[in-house]
Amino acid sequence: MTKKELSQLYWLNREIEEEKRKLSELEAAAAGCTAKITGLPHVSGVHDKIGDLGILIAEQRDLIDLKVRQSVIEYNRLNRYIASVDDAQMRMILSLRYVNGLSWQQVAFSMGETDEQYPRRKHNTFLRKSEVDEKDEINVVQ
Repeated sequence: MTKKELSQLYWLNREIEEEKRKLSELEAAAAGCTAKITGLPHVSGVHDKIGDLGILIAEQRDLIDLKVRQSVIEYNRLNRYIASVDDAQMRMILSLRYVNGLSWQQVAFSMGETDEQYPRRKHNTFLRKSEVDEKDEINVVQ
């Protein structure tokens, strides 16, 4: 698995937080607050502002629900991959970094290390070796 694939859960969760922020803006606007809503088109003329906001709120909630479901699927996929790793320390590094979303410094401290480079180097070496092993597997199958 690549670093990009491992990072998908982190980025999905960031997307969810951003979508929730947008939902809060919409709900505030619907409640009559003067919150500025970013990214909406400005249309002049007479129209049903409350109805329009209601539709946008419903669509935003659906989008959040979809991303949450994607996040759960990604979480399960990531945990299955981590569980398949033979090295217990590497499982801990991968879990702390990609499931818990910790920084490299936080990963190091959680492992009882003071230098963030220790888990990062182990991680990078593991990923390089995994990529070589995957390429070898593909060549054997062909």
